Amino acid sequence: MRASLDGKDKMLESLTAFIIDYGYLHLFVLSFLASTVLPLGSEALVIALVYQGFSPFAVVMVATIGNFLGSCTTYYLGLKGRNVLERYLSPSPEKLEKSERLFNKYGVYTLLFTWVPGIGDAITMVAGLMQLSFRSFSILVFLGKFGRYLVLAYSVVFFNGGF
Repeated sequence: MRASLDGKDKMLESLTAFIIDYGYLHLFVLSFLASTVLPLGSEALVIALVYQGFSPFAVVMVATIGNFLGSCTTYYLGLKGRNVLERYLSPSPEKLEKSERLFNKYGVYTLLFTWVPGIGDAITMVAGLMQLSFRSFSILVFLGKFGRYLVLAYSVVFFNGGF
């Protein structure tokens, strides 16, 4: 029994060391990929890094910038290649249609919600497909993503007794 606990302890130590050594780099990459059409999430790593004592503000900024740049690639794909999107990368037609309806109903402010799982990637594609100005896209998407990571990181600090 003790041998298995030692193995688990060593594995946990290795994972912790890995997070500490490469935390920001992995957070950037995971955040970037999570905001493309890949079904990934970066929230668990944000929580782990803040819990491990990484600067909450630095974690928020790295995750926000990575996630924002990933969204920019999806926007660009929408802007330049509807055929490619529909053929290879697009979410289901239902998600695109729902995103277009939301975009038409609520306008550019829909971009504040590109962090929402399931429809966020489709919203960024629709912004590109509708040829929304990159400036408007950038401001609203960055603010939405920043707000999400800020709440997440500082919730960890708060519930961990940091305030």
